[in-house]
Amino acid sequence: MHCWKTINVKKQYGFDRLFLLSSLIVMIVFSFAYVLLGIFNDSAKSDEYFLLFVLSFLCVYPLHKFFHYLAIFGHTNKLKFIMYKQFGFLPIFSLRISEPIKKNRFVFVLMSPFLFINLSLLSAAILVPAFSHYFTILLAYHCGMCLIDLIYVKNLMKSPKTALIEETATGFEILIAPIS
Repeated sequence: MHCWKTINVKKQYGFDRLFLLSSLIVMIVFSFAYVLLGIFNDSAKSDEYFLLFVLSFLCVYPLHKFFHYLAIFGHTNKLKFIMYKQFGFLPIFSLRISEPIKKNRFVFVLMSPFLFINLSLLSAAILVPAFSHYFTILLAYHCGMCLIDLIYVKNLMKSPKTALIEETATGFEILIAPIS
């Protein structure tokens, strides 16, 4: 196996640009989702359960990481769990896969939180219109959080179908078998 390409989105884009793009996605998703949900159901909004909303907001990030973990559950012997602090106080959790895995599986691992959490939040916003503003905020926040995963998926889609993906300290390496 040899490395076809190395992808490091954080190095390629930089923290400031990623934060700006993520913030724009949050605002755009909230604006469109809130307006569209308001068109279909214009019932009165309730500010009840605000503390539950704040707790839910704080739980989105660990839930996002949990869905990554669930998607790779069969390979738990290949996982390394790392926690570090951003800005000196904000805990950041990282799951690292120590051995190469198939590209399709890796794409599923990256996409699973985006698909399952966002579908759940959209469903909840439709089913409980009085709290659709809460669910829409959570949806927008989670979409912004998924930006890095989506950028990685975009880059992986350009790689060969039979590629293996290995996660290293410098980013993701796309490995392919040498052509004989």
